[in-house]
Amino acid sequence: MTTTAHTSGPQPAMIATCWTSAGNVAPMDADERSPLAIEERVRAVAAAGWDGIGIAQDDLREVRDTIGFRALRELIAEAGIAQTEVELLTDWWTTDARRARSDETRQLLLDAAEQLGANHIKVATTYGDPAEDLTPFVQPLRELSAQAVDRGTRIAIEGMPFSLIGSVPAAAELARAVGHPGCGVIVDSWHVFRAGTTLAELEAALTPDILFGAELDDADATVRGTLFEDTIHHRRLCGEGVFDLVGLVETLTRAGWTGGWGVEIISREHRALPIDEALTRAISTARPIVQAGIAAARADTEEN
Repeated sequence: MTTTAHTSGPQPAMIATCWTSAGNVAPMDADERSPLAIEERVRAVAAAGWDGIGIAQDDLREVRDTIGFRALRELIAEAGIAQTEVELLTDWWTTDARRARSDETRQLLLDAAEQLGANHIKVATTYGDPAEDLTPFVQPLRELSAQAVDRGTRIAIEGMPFSLIGSVPAAAELARAVGHPGCGVIVDSWHVFRAGTTLAELEAALTPDILFGAELDDADATVRGTLFEDTIHHRRLCGEGVFDLVGLVETLTRAGWTGGWGVEIISREHRALPIDEALTRAISTARPIVQAGIAAARADTEEN
């Protein structure tokens, strides 16, 4: 499917999320560091026309221990990239042996977010069946959100169908229970549609105060392997799968989203490409869909 739209005014901001520019590395690899130097990634993201860049925790450790966050912020600014995102924190609610590693990552991400001026810190839960009771997450997330705000950033929860917070509506329910202005959700199209969430359910769950981010990607009609295998090996470029991405963008726009649109392509095919080609393909397929969805939302508003 190819979608085009003609719009006036400024182009929507597009963000290359961390895996989109990471090269030949995947989530849950023994070493999640990108094989590409951070300077090369920043250059390639800017050259392909992106407005934002995402960086994950293992790469942030590498930056911290080499050039430092201040130098990275200067690189990003000199490249003309306006937005930065950092991720991913898990096990933030635990009280067992996992917490020590989580707290080290928490400090890393808080430091990185503050020094890089990041929009938010993305958080998630470990893999498993969705929890029926979200209460155990509320107070730990409230404390984390307060820490983030103290450092000039916010916390964005990502609900994933193979995790304890299993959907965007569940993440939104948790954010409302937390009741802190620094706590919201990030909406990833893969997690919306693979969880079976309808666009009507999504719109009903979201309000502007908790909508902190949006990410786009596509997929085949049938899950390939497990849900986790599907999400890290078989995502499609936007418009090359079955997801109603124009409808999703329209829905999020009506729900009040006015920020940048992340593109998170995680697949064997994508990470095997040269970085310049991978980034160009990702933005050129996603931007027309974003434009069409925003235009549809505006047309609907004008009609009503």
